[in-house]
Amino acid sequence: MNVEPRLVKAAEPGPPQSAAPGTGQAVKETLEDYTLRFAPRSYRRWTPMVVATTALGGIAYLADFSIGAGIGLAHGTGNALVAIAVAAVVIFVTGYPLAYYGARYNIDLDLITRGSGFGYYGSVLTSVIFASFTFIFFALEGSIMAQGLKLGLGLPLWLGYLVSTLMVIPLVVYGMKALSRLQVWTTPVWLVLMVSPLVYLISTDPGSVHRFLSYPGTDGAGGVDTASVLLGAGVCLSLIAQIGEQIDYLRFMPPRTAANRRGWWTAVVLAGPGWVVVGALKQAIGVFLAVHILSAVGPGLAPEPIRQFKGAFDAMLPSWLVVPLAVVLVVISQIKINVTNAYSGSLAWTNSFTRVTRRYPGRMVFVLVNLGIALVLMEADMFSFLNGVLGFYSNCAIAWVVTVATDIGVNKHLLRISPLRPEFRRGMLYAVNPVGVVAFTAASGLSIALYFHALGDTLQPYSPVAAALIAFVLTPLMAVLTRGRYYLRRTDDGLAEPLLDDEGNPSAATLVCHVCHQPYERPDLAACATHDAVVCSLCLSTDRVGDHVLPAAPVTPAAPAGA
Repeated sequence: MNVEPRLVKAAEPGPPQSAAPGTGQAVKETLEDYTLRFAPRSYRRWTPMVVATTALGGIAYLADFSIGAGIGLAHGTGNALVAIAVAAVVIFVTGYPLAYYGARYNIDLDLITRGSGFGYYGSVLTSVIFASFTFIFFALEGSIMAQGLKLGLGLPLWLGYLVSTLMVIPLVVYGMKALSRLQVWTTPVWLVLMVSPLVYLISTDPGSVHRFLSYPGTDGAGGVDTASVLLGAGVCLSLIAQIGEQIDYLRFMPPRTAANRRGWWTAVVLAGPGWVVVGALKQAIGVFLAVHILSAVGPGLAPEPIRQFKGAFDAMLPSWLVVPLAVVLVVISQIKINVTNAYSGSLAWTNSFTRVTRRYPGRMVFVLVNLGIALVLMEADMFSFLNGVLGFYSNCAIAWVVTVATDIGVNKHLLRISPLRPEFRRGMLYAVNPVGVVAFTAASGLSIALYFHALGDTLQPYSPVAAALIAFVLTPLMAVLTRGRYYLRRTDDGLAEPLLDDEGNPSAATLVCHVCHQPYERPDLAACATHDAVVCSLCLSTDRVGDHVLPAAPVTPAAPAGA
């Protein structure tokens, strides 16, 4: 089947004239922020550096300080710094191919996952894992803000939890346009408040550096110990899923051209895997500040960022200014990250719900769902058992990210079994691809068993290593065994218009979906199975009877390189 496309002038979608069930809300794309689909060129008007600044603004969270402090106080500074470095290397290496694909093809991590080993419905599992990441870290950041409001304003924690939840709703409603302004304007203030006390302490009290480096921890390991390093790295690696939130911004990168090539790559590396460099520095600073205030507040309160920065500001500011500035830093940091958590979580939940039910309720419904779950976690005092939650969660997150990164790096570019260009449209993909699903399930299952001592206490610290290694080995092994049979259900989407332009960017050619009567750019469309017309990806997702979905077509499996 080959449907000749009807080209129309590019325009942002307006109200629908006639839409399939469940798609009416979604055509308000400025509000919905292209929740379920390719982000079109007509909407991506930001420069690479604005996109990068917006993405990096989302990592202003203070959880890094708590994570670093918790590891350092338990295992000592030496083990903590090595653990932080190990985790950072793993996160950077796995995050690079994901960030590139998100920025180059303008799709989020769920859409990347679909075509990188999981299949159309198989990636629902990983979407739920990513959504879990967003509400866990929303709860963590909300708890930190509530601690600040209690110290500064005397608000009880339960009320602080509620305030930290409700205040992000107005900001997250309008997606990328509002978030870009928020992140750009608040980042300089956040940087000054975070860096200045650290510089002051080191310059005025050189002995603080020695106390920091020589702190032995409470577990009595002494020196650098492999088990302590791996336990600490496991907690840090729970942040590996942060690359999904970075990609939620990077998908709005402009096309890569000869003119902007250097700036484009700089932005992708800095705002993609580069986020972990800042994250690792914050974790190390968290250890430093916790050691600095340990004798004054004790080990129970030292991991709280509000206590850490109050102690740091005490050394350099008048007493009347200390608490207000510490509270301002906590509030700015919480807002910057939790608008991102709420935003990214709503995308993940909406993606999963729409594919499973073939109904589109609107992204705002799932903003509220995500915030509701986070509020319950806060009221349950998640902060008090932070390391346990993150250590468990990291096994699932590592298995997922390593599986997708391996499929891109090894199966696509080395073995050439997986299709190089990512595919996400219904009808083009199999429902489930055993390559990613088997690799992920085996890696996460075995690593969780290790984490809960199922194979003995000696192997328990190695659960994150097991998650990464099993995913890395099984992903190409499953691709070879299946010979790439389950990546694509068909290779031809029925349209004559090329999918990519001459520079390899997604085409900006615009066509009209015959179901919702809205113009969309070429990568978001496919031919309709029953009409001489085109249909957009959302109308395909909400097609309950499969009337528009193209039938399966013979696909020649790719052979391994050298076969």
